[in-house]
Amino acid sequence: MIDTNALRGIIISKGLTQQDVAKSIGMAPKTFYSKMKKGVFGSDEMESMIELLSIENPSAIFFANKVTS
Repeated sequence: MIDTNALRGIIISKGLTQQDVAKSIGMAPKTFYSKMKKGVFGSDEMESMIELLSIENPSAIFFANKVTS
C-alpha cells in the first residue's frame, strides 16, 4: 500500500500539484486522483514518479507497511 500522505507531501515540496504529476507521467488527472485514493499505482507509474520527484527512499512511500489516512 502506498503512503499517499507522504507522496502528497513530496509533490507539494517540489512545488507541483497532483495534476502536474499526472500529466508528467502521462496519466489523466482523474485517473491519478482515483489511484491516489485507492493507494495503488503500477510499477511503471511508480518509477516515473520516483524519477520526476527525485524520491530518495521510494520503498518507504510505495511499499509502506502501515498507512495513515
